[in-house]
Amino acid sequence: MAEKTKFWYLKHFNIFEGMNEKTMMQVDKMSSMITCKTHDPIYFPNESSNTMFFLKEGHVKISRLTSDGKEIILDVIGPGEVFGELPLGDESENPSELAEALDTAIICTMKKQNFEMLLQQHPELNFEITKRIGLRLKKFQERVTDLAFKDVKKRIASFLVKYADEFGKVKGGIITIQVSLSHQEIALLTGSARQTVTTTLNEFRSNGIIDFSRQKITIKRWNELQLLAK
Repeated sequence: MAEKTKFWYLKHFNIFEGMNEKTMMQVDKMSSMITCKTHDPIYFPNESSNTMFFLKEGHVKISRLTSDGKEIILDVIGPGEVFGELPLGDESENPSELAEALDTAIICTMKKQNFEMLLQQHPELNFEITKRIGLRLKKFQERVTDLAFKDVKKRIASFLVKYADEFGKVKGGIITIQVSLSHQEIALLTGSARQTVTTTLNEFRSNGIIDFSRQKITIKRWNELQLLAK
């Protein structure tokens, strides 16, 4: 199969669906494409960002650093997501935010001012961006609810259920998630300790509910995991 070009990736990006060829050629000229390897930083804290990022392949971790240097994972995103400086809502700088590739990621980038020009020319893009912000906010609110009302075992089970819903692939009744997160990163996402995550995952594996390695998580008994998450 021929190598996929930047134009091909942009044309198949969800928010640009329905755009005519002339507009897509304009988008192509205003954007660049980068490839990031596993754990490559996409941007660091304290970097001023005037860039929009369109994730085509791979997965990216968005984090924030507290004043004492501790990491808070805000989100893990996959193909089709937009991240960086969104031209909506509060535009104040957030110098403590950083983004890192969790695996090989192919990203199209565009200057914020160019994207704002696109929004003026094509108001329907506003709806797509607003919808994505709303979905991300809903996901964050669900995490906050889990932290407030569920014990640690339920939080870890709930994380696995939502992680599988978003990134899992089903084959023969078994769900496989290829996104590589460390036990420490899962701990940060679930408000628990790394050792607690390891102990809980081992318990789930002993009970035949899941299996896992550094590269993937396999869910063997989906219904049982869902019950544990409630």
